[in-house]
Amino acid sequence: MVDSDWQSNLRKRGYRLTPQRQLVLEAVDRLEHATPDDILTEVRRTAGGVNISTVYRTLELLEELGLVSHAHLGHGAPTYHLADRHHHIHLVCRDCTGVIEADLAVAGPFTERLRETFGFDTDMKHFAIFGRCADCSAKAAADES
Repeated sequence: MVDSDWQSNLRKRGYRLTPQRQLVLEAVDRLEHATPDDILTEVRRTAGGVNISTVYRTLELLEELGLVSHAHLGHGAPTYHLADRHHHIHLVCRDCTGVIEADLAVAGPFTERLRETFGFDTDMKHFAIFGRCADCSAKAAADES
């Protein structure tokens, strides 16, 4: 179902909610952290004629308009999620590739230190920390014993 805010948001900026834009937004909404290829696969369930360049162009426009945001969660393609969701840090497990969303508040002391020491204001919505999740850490510890 299309969110009426998407429609009014686009209209205010002089754009229409085309069928392709609607399908991409709905796919991003459903999939949450999704690569352009994931989004294309989802969109093609309804509209087989959509190609990857349409998805990339649409994502680029939607990000410029502040409707979607991306993060790099590894060496592959960026992943996209709706921008109106709360901003969060991505904790990416190198073993299972799972992604945990952590509230920005956990990085408060770190970002404050960066501001105090370097005068640097962080953009945490694109931030990912790589490591090992609790399940994979427990498995690795069990394998070492």
